Parts: sequence; structure tokens; C-alpha cells
Amino acid sequence: MQLNVNGRRRDVAAEPGTPLLTVLRDELGLTGPKFGCGLGQCGACTVMIDDRARRSCRTPVERAVGARIVTVEGLGNVERPGPVQQAFIAEQAAQCGYCIPGMVVAATALLKANPHPSDAQIADALEGNLCRCGTHLRIVRAVKRAAGQA
Repeated sequence: MQLNVNGRRRDVAAEPGTPLLTVLRDELGLTGPKFGCGLGQCGACTVMIDDRARRSCRTPVERAVGARIVTVEGLGNVERPGPVQQAFIAEQAAQCGYCIPGMVVAATALLKANPHPSDAQIADALEGNLCRCGTHLRIVRAVKRAAGQA
């Protein structure tokens, strides 16, 4: 199978039914998407598929063939963080950081669909992304900053 991941065509040898998360981490070495629950309930594995936030632990790899897949690694890096990543840094939104890649990807997908979301729309978009450290208020501020509202 061939996948379009972070703007690059990548050949993968995964069996049909393999979770996209497994392929991204184990075959392609992308460790931004995290394994959290394996049930699509925590959001740690969130990636964008054709600009929509999706749980990669519950997405069979064959469903992503022909789509544009973006992980947190495709949004920026340490030297050049993307705008949402910069906002998360500025607002000190990370504590342990485990949820942050999924939060950043989900926030980016939200801002692509709605560049100026309300607090309620931000909360709704991030509802399925859990943060055990409790930095939700900082995360919401980071999304608002990225949207130019802070």
C-alpha cells in the first residue's frame, strides 16, 4: 500500500485491518501519534485525514490509502514549530505532554474548518481529547491564540 503522510508518498507493507496508528509508529517511525486507549476515546492517536481529525488507532490503514494524512510531525518541528504548536508553547499548555500531539492536530483541524471558533466550538472540537494533567484551560487559550483571539 502507498500512503501520503506529511506530504510524502510512503510505501507500507501492513496487512489490511492494521490500525493506521501501528503503521505510522512501527513502520514509518512517527512517534507523535500516541497509543492511549486503543478505543478511539482518548485522542492521543489523533491525526488529520484530509484535514479532518481522526483517531488513527481505530482507522484501518486501507481506509487512509489515497487520503492526505498529517501527523503532528507534519505541522512543524523543534526548529520551526507551526502556528498551533507555537501557541501551545506560548501558553505553556503542556504538562506531561502525552496528549499534546493529538490536541495540536485536533486544534489544527478545527482551525482549518473554522478559523475563528468560539470557546464552545473549541471545547466541542477537543472534547474527545483527554488530558489527565488538567491543562484544558491553557489548551483552550492556546487554540484561541492560534486563531488570533488571545
